[in-house]
Amino acid sequence: MASGSVSVSTGTKSTSKTGVTAGTGGGPVTGAGAGGRKKSGPKFELSDEQRQDIKEAFDLFDSEGTGMIDTKELKVAIRALGFEPKKEEIKKMIAEIDKDGSGKISFDDFLQLMTVKMAEKDSKEEILKAFRLFDDDETGTISFKNLKRVAKELGENLTDEELQEMIDEADRDGDGEVNQEEFLRIMKKTSLY
Repeated sequence: MASGSVSVSTGTKSTSKTGVTAGTGGGPVTGAGAGGRKKSGPKFELSDEQRQDIKEAFDLFDSEGTGMIDTKELKVAIRALGFEPKKEEIKKMIAEIDKDGSGKISFDDFLQLMTVKMAEKDSKEEILKAFRLFDDDETGTISFKNLKRVAKELGENLTDEELQEMIDEADRDGDGEVNQEEFLRIMKKTSLY
């Protein structure tokens, strides 16, 4: 756990020498992935391999070599890259890209769209990495016990009540623990990723 950094935020804040923020108000439990890195801004660089994969998926549907694909083929092209977009998400993407209503998407637009999708996927993977640091017993949830262990490892003196408030804030389904979906929601809500 020493390689990750964790921010335990509960309202009124105080920072310890470990770089962990703690307080007493009932806020979320948050953390950064391995190495303590936090994503800085929306900047995301595609690797050459990712760029090539995107080009290949696009070219698959640009059978005439016009540099354009039909908006009807967008979902299949995205799926070819390993994503499962919902119908509403596809409609939103088309509305953003095909402003003139031509029914066509250029490679540059597709590249821009997929860069955003891949950045979101990378961010989610970082959040889930942080989740796994808490979930050391691999139950698929962060329990009170997990949270208490992390706080202790980081030298934080939080009361049981403060720790329970953190669990309660993130726990949407009322089972007393924080599952991956709840953790993702609270992390995105706090804009740490």
